[in-house]
Amino acid sequence: MPSTLLTDREIAPGLYVVTTPIGHMADITLRALEVLAAVDLIAAEDTRHTRRLLTHHNITNELISYHEHNEIQRTEILIRKLAQGAAIALVSDAGTPTVSDPGYRLVRAATEQQIAVIPVPGVSAAMAALSVSGLPTDQFTFVGFPVRKKNKRAAQLADLAHLPHTLIFYQSPQRLIRFMHELKEALGDRHSMLAREMTKLHEEFIRGSLSEIIRALDQRDAVKGECTLLVAGAPSAEQHGEEEIDAAIRTAMASAEHSLSDIARELASRFNVGKKRIYDKALRYRQQMPK
Repeated sequence: MPSTLLTDREIAPGLYVVTTPIGHMADITLRALEVLAAVDLIAAEDTRHTRRLLTHHNITNELISYHEHNEIQRTEILIRKLAQGAAIALVSDAGTPTVSDPGYRLVRAATEQQIAVIPVPGVSAAMAALSVSGLPTDQFTFVGFPVRKKNKRAAQLADLAHLPHTLIFYQSPQRLIRFMHELKEALGDRHSMLAREMTKLHEEFIRGSLSEIIRALDQRDAVKGECTLLVAGAPSAEQHGEEEIDAAIRTAMASAEHSLSDIARELASRFNVGKKRIYDKALRYRQQMPK
């Protein structure tokens, strides 16, 4: 059925947030192609990357760069054009703009100026990975790229450790293994899935515990490509009740052979929970013990 969005390549004024492929050039909607062909201007994270996509689909249109290093200046320019009645498409290198990509400032400025902002949805790395992960999909938390500073990242993971639903992370291949070690320390050795290079020639899915995936990656010279990591949520109280965990802590502390750190490491692995959770419980228990 033909689209009714456009008539004779005319398009209503406004900002069109257009989702583009995460790899395979064919993973784009007919509506997205129509919009990209009809707008007055395309604001692209990387104009060379977007030009290849347009050329593949026989589209010629004007491009302007819009990325994290120029978005403040370019937002002002684009808002002026939109206020004058232009139709502008916003695209990132892959997936949906503003989701772990530039574009938030432009969308916010457009809404503040009462300019129409129209989503043109399509493929999502997070949703594509979730759909084949085998992990619960009824509830999930999309984290995206974790914070860069180590202390802040540790605090972020501590906040996520108790969430009962699937967690979705983006991470660069250079930081992936180190980050997975941090996840194992903070959350426990949970079942996970690494999606790498989705929809591309070397697409790969690795499933297993965090430690199993780490071992598989350690056997390689390097990790390459775009990476999406999904991690199971915290075990429910029914799986490991607080009383069961407390009893295990008391039993372990009855022996003077192990430090609190050793106890936390062993029990975190046994119950598949964050090491800090066990350590804090053990510390409180020791403080309550008679001198």
